[in-house]
Amino acid sequence: MSESPGTTLNDRLLQDCQAVLKYQFRDPQLLETCLTHASIAKTRLVSNERLEFLGDAILGMVVCEMLFHRFPEFAEGELTRLKSALVSRNTCALVAEQQGLEEFLLLGKGLRQHQRIPPSICAAVYEALVAGVYLDGGMQAARELVERTMQPELDQMIERNNTLNFKSMLQQIAQKQFGETPVYRLVDEKGPDHSKCFSVSAAVGSRVFSAAWGPNKKEAEQRAAFIALHELEGREVPEFEE
Repeated sequence: MSESPGTTLNDRLLQDCQAVLKYQFRDPQLLETCLTHASIAKTRLVSNERLEFLGDAILGMVVCEMLFHRFPEFAEGELTRLKSALVSRNTCALVAEQQGLEEFLLLGKGLRQHQRIPPSICAAVYEALVAGVYLDGGMQAARELVERTMQPELDQMIERNNTLNFKSMLQQIAQKQFGETPVYRLVDEKGPDHSKCFSVSAAVGSRVFSAAWGPNKKEAEQRAAFIALHELEGREVPEFEE
């Protein structure tokens, strides 16, 4: 790929980062600050630390809004538990790594020599970029970035979280919206007697939702309810790990 005259390494890095973010900065200097770690900055005030502080607050607000609208039947404690997990350093670092953001970090030589960037630095650059997009493009632009990058983590977290009772959630929504109680139908089963798997579908009134496999009928019903909740909301259903 040919480069235009005067294009620097940093210019290409910023262009590539914006492509990953799916957002074009009006102020490229702001983006560069988002990516600048304290180890290479002249002072901490010109690193991404202040932006990290702001981004943490924006991230928390958007995630709270996502959870508030998606789970109208959840009490404060359940919402708080999910929010804490989503905005944790571990999750932010994972999202940053999934987006490849560590490739765009501006680091001191000592950190650049590490085979793997510390997760805390990856988490910080994600939060700083959320703040940068907010300052450059407003709340809607920041919200779109957070929703796009956090939604897959939220889906996986819910799928893995056995403490969430999807059958109860589906029953509340079905009764409130349709005046119906969900029923569960055994669609198929396979495997030897000592290790059977079961396929179950949920139905609300005349609407039958996609079936789900589970290692027992109870788990298959929970997964079927999970699928029904997604299909009711018109969202893509994440695949279950067998």
